[in-house]
Amino acid sequence: MTSTIASSVLSTMNSTSTTAESSTSAADDLQDQFLTLLTTELQNQDPTDPMDNSEMVTQLAQISTISSIEDVTSTLEGISGQISASETLQASALVGNGVLIDGNVIQVDSGVATTFGVTLNGDADSVSVTIKNSTGTVVRTLDEGSMSAGTQSLSWDGLQDDGTIAADGAYTFSISATTDDVAVANTALKYALVTGVTTDSSNQVALDLGGVNENVALSDISLVL
Repeated sequence: MTSTIASSVLSTMNSTSTTAESSTSAADDLQDQFLTLLTTELQNQDPTDPMDNSEMVTQLAQISTISSIEDVTSTLEGISGQISASETLQASALVGNGVLIDGNVIQVDSGVATTFGVTLNGDADSVSVTIKNSTGTVVRTLDEGSMSAGTQSLSWDGLQDDGTIAADGAYTFSISATTDDVAVANTALKYALVTGVTTDSSNQVALDLGGVNENVALSDISLVL
């Protein structure tokens, strides 16, 4: 009879661990089944071969473990829901704001250039920006001087090196940063406007930046302007 209890209870436990049943009801069902089988065995056990106490304790421990796991799972699901709600609120607060994300594009519209930026991996005593048009021709070189490590926003007045206003369109830029003539690693950042909140392919909160395939996670934002 003891082996029957073990196989019945463990079978139910294994089945529960691989299905999406309610955690509370699953744990209660296991306990009810075990107590029913235990009572039956106690009533019908052979006096010359009584039930092994250690086996009963093991089975009780297994049921307790399943119940504890289900409680933890339920708690984690609640925490996950709270985190998701918090991220949604944070994302919603960014709608209408400009942000800097990885990229090396500057947009010019009516002679006005969008903000851009850089993340320096270390302090730099010399930082320069080279801006090129769509044909790859350099139209402006900016000397930014020294900059500290971290993320910095930069600006371009939209004027070319010859003093004329740059034509509307997209321009690319590259950044050179050095300290004592040794290159400092850096990441170029482009400007984007947060237009809405959506979800990505993993059903995670994402920011809609208005362009095609321009959805990014909150963690992709380097700086909020």
